[in-house]
Amino acid sequence: MIEPQQTRCHAVLVFALLVYLLSGLRVDAQPERTAGFTIARVQYDGGGDWYSDPSSLPNLMSFLGEQTTIIVAQGPARVHLDDEELFSFPYLYMTGHGNVHLTAPQVDRLRHYLDAGGFLHADDNYGMDESFRREMKRLYPSKSFVELPIDHGLFNCHFDFPLGLPKIHEHDGKRPQALALFDGDRIIVLYTYETDLGDGWEDAHIHNDPEITRQAALRMGTNIVVWALTH
Repeated sequence: MIEPQQTRCHAVLVFALLVYLLSGLRVDAQPERTAGFTIARVQYDGGGDWYSDPSSLPNLMSFLGEQTTIIVAQGPARVHLDDEELFSFPYLYMTGHGNVHLTAPQVDRLRHYLDAGGFLHADDNYGMDESFRREMKRLYPSKSFVELPIDHGLFNCHFDFPLGLPKIHEHDGKRPQALALFDGDRIIVLYTYETDLGDGWEDAHIHNDPEITRQAALRMGTNIVVWALTH
């Protein structure tokens, strides 16, 4: 059974830490969203459905508000990597089933965003794996994804996942993997592969997942947010 952990991941640190980490970034855009933490969904080119699982982020943010002390905004945001307000968001989310393509300027902007303290969570919704890995290699040619071990702090910073990343939806019979790109000890990109967390965050009637599966997805999503904002 997954239980909340009374740990150092207290969300009262959230805004103090993210403001510190992102002190060199723009924070004046979309002022209506600054009253609380929000997740910004990346709108990318290439033909992939960046907009998939539309109810996933609103549900995750509601869960965050209920299960942590994080003050959340009314809903998620949407951002293109060319937008000026990119640097207003400490946490980006990317998903989809198809091709991901970034222009050369977008590669540079995303790299600058991540190097300056930003965080990207990409969740493969089955079909974006090859193109996403290709684009990340363009960002960081010298970096390779590293699988997080099951004893990594991300898996117990708020809810306890003793077996690591949960499996939400089955596709190819492969095990779920939490893959990370690091800047020193800091995770700058987290890629959740062969789990499909976003499907688990969707409204219950869409995939008819058992409630225990939905709860595992939402709790894992909570851990990712808490870890990103406190490390």
